[in-house]
Amino acid sequence: MKRFRIILSFILVGLLLVSCQNQKKAKEDTTDKVKVISSFSILTDILYQIGKDAIIVHNLAPVGTDPHEYQPVPEDMKFASNADLFVQNGLNLEGGKNGWFSKLVKSVNADENRVIEASKNIEPMYIIGDKNSSNSEVNPHSFINPVVGIEMAKTIGQALISVDEANAAYYQKNLDDYLAKLIAMEKKYRESFASIPEEDRYFMASERAFQYLAEEYGLTEGFIWKVDTEENGSPDQIKDAINFVKKYQPPVLFIESNVDSRPMQTVSKATGVPIYYPAIYSDELGKPGEEADTYLTYLEYNLKHIYNGLTRERE
Repeated sequence: MKRFRIILSFILVGLLLVSCQNQKKAKEDTTDKVKVISSFSILTDILYQIGKDAIIVHNLAPVGTDPHEYQPVPEDMKFASNADLFVQNGLNLEGGKNGWFSKLVKSVNADENRVIEASKNIEPMYIIGDKNSSNSEVNPHSFINPVVGIEMAKTIGQALISVDEANAAYYQKNLDDYLAKLIAMEKKYRESFASIPEEDRYFMASERAFQYLAEEYGLTEGFIWKVDTEENGSPDQIKDAINFVKKYQPPVLFIESNVDSRPMQTVSKATGVPIYYPAIYSDELGKPGEEADTYLTYLEYNLKHIYNGLTRERE
C-alpha cells in the first residue's frame, strides 16, 4: 500500500509538472502573437482574415455601438498599453485627429509608425462641401464599396508585415488568398449593378452612407439625413426625401440595421413606395452567427438585398 502511494505521488507530481509546462507554453504562445487594437468590427474581421492565428485583436467599438462616438473603457486602455499595432478606419470615422481613437493612442504614447489608417490610400468623398470648402465633412463609409475594401486589405496586410517581418510570408499568403475573394466579390458587384436598367438605379436609404458605393456603380443616391445627429428625420429632411422619391420613383426604400425606421416609414406612407426588408448594413457587421458577420458576407448580403430591391417588380 505504501509503495502504491509513493508511485501515485510520483504520477501526480509528473502530471502537475506537465500541466505547468502546458500553461507556460500557452502563455508563451499568446505572448508571441502580435497584439492589435482595432477600432471597429469590419477592421477586426479583415485583420483576422490576414493575420489568423498569429495575431490577437482587441476590438474597440462592439457591434451595435456607434463607432463614431465610442468611448474607450479601462479594458481597452490596458490592452492598448501593450499593443504592437493600432488600426483605425480613418476618413473621420473615429473623429479625426482629436477623436477618441487618437486620444487613446496618445494616452499610451504609442509609436506613430505603428498607428495606421486602413483607408489611407482612399480618395475621400464628402457628405458636406468638398476638399476646398472651409466647412466640409468627409464621408467615412468608404468600406461599403468593395473596391475600397480591396485597398484596405492591402494596407492592413502591409501593416502586419511591417511589425512582424518573421511571419511576412504567412501574412502575404493569407492576404493573397483574401484579396482573390474580395476581387471576385467586386466583380460580382460590377456585373450585378451593370445589369440593372437605368430607370431603376435610384437608391434611397436613411443616411448618406452609401455615397462611395453609388459613385462606383452608377447609382443615384437619395437619403433622409446626411450626418447622424439627434435630429435625424426632421420635418425638412423628410420633405426633401419625399421630393426625391416622388421625382425619381425608386423601386423600393432601404433602411439600415442601425437606424430608427420611423422616418423612412413616413416617407413610404407619403409616396406609396414600399420599404425593402430585411434591413441592409452600413457601418457595422452583423452579430456573430448572423448572415453578415464577416466583411465578405457583409458585402455579399448587401449586394443580394440591394440588387433584389432595385430589380423587384414595382407594386
